[in-house]
Amino acid sequence: MRAKKARGMSKGQSKKNKKLLLMCSPALIFLFLFHYIPMGGLILAFKNFRYDKGILGSEWCGLENFKFFLQSDNAWRITRNTLAFNLVFLLLGTIFSVAVALMLNEVISKGARKFYQTAMFLPYFLSWVVVGYMLYAFLDQNNGIINILLRKMGEAEVMWYLKPGVWIFLLPLIFLWKSVGYNSVIYYASLLSIDNSYYEAASLDGASAWQKIRYITLPHLKPLIIMMTILGIGKIFNSDFGLFFQATMDSSALYPVTDVLDTYVYRALKVTGDVGMSAAVGFYQSIVGFILVLVTNGIIRKIDKESAMF
Repeated sequence: MRAKKARGMSKGQSKKNKKLLLMCSPALIFLFLFHYIPMGGLILAFKNFRYDKGILGSEWCGLENFKFFLQSDNAWRITRNTLAFNLVFLLLGTIFSVAVALMLNEVISKGARKFYQTAMFLPYFLSWVVVGYMLYAFLDQNNGIINILLRKMGEAEVMWYLKPGVWIFLLPLIFLWKSVGYNSVIYYASLLSIDNSYYEAASLDGASAWQKIRYITLPHLKPLIIMMTILGIGKIFNSDFGLFFQATMDSSALYPVTDVLDTYVYRALKVTGDVGMSAAVGFYQSIVGFILVLVTNGIIRKIDKESAMF
């Protein structure tokens, strides 16, 4: 009887959720076509790929592609750059996104919120090509706005695209300008779901604005912050290609600082055409990201089981 009831309930639920499943189908088809089917190409990481023989016909080479990458002089540099920048992006992105969400909720008036949301959200829709040329208009050696102002003040011009040290600070600023508006909306939406009775009770007890944020707002945001951090750690070996390639105009003088795994793979394919080594680097990125997600979630699960993703 229980089995029959369970079957009846499952059939009823499937009928009830048919419209929702239909709405999800385009995204599921996209995910299957462009994320799951291409996983078959991972075998390229273990093959000495030849175009005339194809993927299946090429000879197996074991871990030679991984050895070639890990033993090269570039492995440490691009791994260091990828990890360092993504850690900075994750830390600063979370802090500034939460801060902006709090400002929208606590400081800015209701009438002005839409304007600020739109103004901060707009950079997210700009492609990195557009952002790269906007930045070039400021930093160009001859006609850049900054160098024109420096010349008028009698100062020497700065060759921005030949100074790697400057981009350590410049890239995080560009990243924050482009992404904080989008991420803050996610946290702001979570703030709107907090029951207003908590704040009313805190006001009756004489709590200040900071105390409300500390003891009500931030604890409610904690699960979302943890989830977004875990997802960010999972992508810590995947850099934003557009940021590091377009914003820097692919200047070779900046490679010591701006060369990351994604740009390295692109150049490896473009210059050498080494598909096997490029596939090995991509596989290396995915495996390390997967391990980091499991480790991070495991640590959080031990500290606070309810905050873990799984």
